[in-house]
Amino acid sequence: MSFVFYDTETTGIDTAFDQILQFGAIRTDADLNEIDRFEIRCRLLPEIVPSPGAMLVTGVSAKQLTDPSLPSHYEMVCEIRAKLGSWSPSIFIGHNSLGFDEHLLRQALYKTLHSPYLTNTNGNGRSDSLKMLRAASVFAPDAVEIPVGSNGRKVFKLDQLAPLNGFAHENAHDAMADVEATIHMCRLVAERAPALWQNFVRLAHKPSALDFALNEAAYCVTDFHYGQSYSRPVSPIGTNPDNGSEVLVFDLSVDPAELAQLDDEQLGKRLDKSPRPVRSIRANTAPVLNELADAPEDIRSGWPEPEEVEERAGLISADKALRERLVATTLEKREPFPAAEYIEQRIYDGFPSWNDNQLMERFHQADWPERISILSRFEDERLKALARRLAYSEAPALMTDTDRRDQELEIAGRLVAAQDDVPWTTIAGALAEAGNKLKEADPETSVFIEEHIDLLKQRQQWAVEVQG
Repeated sequence: MSFVFYDTETTGIDTAFDQILQFGAIRTDADLNEIDRFEIRCRLLPEIVPSPGAMLVTGVSAKQLTDPSLPSHYEMVCEIRAKLGSWSPSIFIGHNSLGFDEHLLRQALYKTLHSPYLTNTNGNGRSDSLKMLRAASVFAPDAVEIPVGSNGRKVFKLDQLAPLNGFAHENAHDAMADVEATIHMCRLVAERAPALWQNFVRLAHKPSALDFALNEAAYCVTDFHYGQSYSRPVSPIGTNPDNGSEVLVFDLSVDPAELAQLDDEQLGKRLDKSPRPVRSIRANTAPVLNELADAPEDIRSGWPEPEEVEERAGLISADKALRERLVATTLEKREPFPAAEYIEQRIYDGFPSWNDNQLMERFHQADWPERISILSRFEDERLKALARRLAYSEAPALMTDTDRRDQELEIAGRLVAAQDDVPWTTIAGALAEAGNKLKEADPETSVFIEEHIDLLKQRQQWAVEVQG
């Protein structure tokens, strides 16, 4: 099994509405020796407004955003898909990739009419070095040095972790430099805590994580909230029938015999109280699961005695009715997700039909005149809308005057919308952010920001003219 370490630099931090500007990846063998590397940048999409703060962090100038020598976003994503496909099957790892980069990559694939699930299908697995290093701080504290912030809490930012552990990270926030830093940190864990590393490799695949989570009588699950780790002894009680990747577990810090005596109303109220009896594990996101005996003594000291943990696990395993009540009550109490208002938010609103999948493949193989003819043949309205966006971005001259005008009006409306009314960055929001950055900028940085302001104002003028 090979590994693919990757990172993105983007226009901002909204995983639904921002875009990738730079993608870097390195493929390694099982021993983390480099086999191949890939890096690519692209131009700004017409409908995206970059955050000036994000541009300061990544160093992407206004000129780079519109550089005609760079690939378009569509061209970049096609190359990324081809390269990552040729590297599959692999385990895909980034630093906070499951919380950020993975979502940007999925959105990029979705918006360019590719299947968004590249990293966890066709034999691929996925993990996250942020989660791994947090786990190492608990289960193998001597494996890596963890910086501590002024508030006394451990800091897991890559640009602080890597230098403290011997990696020269002068180019932090460059995608390829961050990939190299991520590999360095993973090597340390693999060399100094090999059992922990192998456990992460195993649990990077959903089937293995499900097997462990559902078939172990009792084990330790570790979650992280606001930089703090929380490890609990748990037993499996079932899966979510609407999501086979979600395993529900019972916290053995709670006495199941007490819950068995409660009626349905009382049980529902108890599930909201601390310690919460039922917790969720997502088997497709590299959960941190360990044998009870592998938990450090300081963690186990806060648990019930081992004999009591074993007894409670046995009670849960033997009481099918209680397990079913716990699962049903937990799921009934959940609020339904609100309907997605914008197409970017509708990425998980179902899978395309067989016919649409065939059309997507044909779309990518065709030239632009044929692609234009394919637009109206998609059954899924999401794909139709995304295809029209692609056509406007890549080949507007081939569109009808009406279709081109519709796209221009839509984009103009997005650019000059009131920032408080929409979830994406607008020109007004970006100009306000840029103005605040100017107040504290040195002369060189001021020039950088002013160039971005000029670009924003040019795009604002275009939008006003389109609407006018």
